Parts: sequence; structure tokens; C-alpha cells
Amino acid sequence: MARIGKDELARLQALDAKIILLKFADHAKLDPTFSPISSKHTSRWHARAGNREFELLLNGPKFFDTRQKHGGGGGIDLVMHLFEIDFKQAVERLRALG
Repeated sequence: MARIGKDELARLQALDAKIILLKFADHAKLDPTFSPISSKHTSRWHARAGNREFELLLNGPKFFDTRQKHGGGGGIDLVMHLFEIDFKQAVERLRALG
């Protein structure tokens, strides 16, 4: 893997979690019944990636998995979480998006 620069790292971490979920999940569906409490920009999604099921709260680049009680703040973190892969593998997957 080519070394990741500061600018590229910032760009990948700033990617909208919703876009990443739609690109990488085998299935992702917005929950239209969800009513956010603290931020009107938060949405709830039900998703499947590989053989894993998720209920995710998304807000910009941030995500929170309500079932595993785990969250993160960026595209790399979300890809790592969805596929249980390391940082380098997540960066490679995101670089493949272009």
C-alpha cells in the first residue's frame, strides 16, 4: 500500500457515512420511522455487509452501531467496522472508489 498523506487521510475521513454505506453494504435501507432526538441530521439505517447485520445511526462522516454500541468518526472507521478489517485494508477499499 502506498503511504497515505495527511490530505488524503482527511479526505477519506470526511466522506459522508451514508455514501460509504450505500457503496459498500450488500443491502442498506433508510428507516423512515426514525425520529432523531439530538440532531435533525441523524438518520437510522438497517444494513448488511457480508454476513453481518447492522443498525446504524449516521450523521455526516460519523456513525454509531446501536447493536454493538460502537461508533466512529470517518470513512475509514466505518469501512473497518463493516468488514472487520484493519486500517490499511480500509484505505485500499476507499481508494478503489476513486
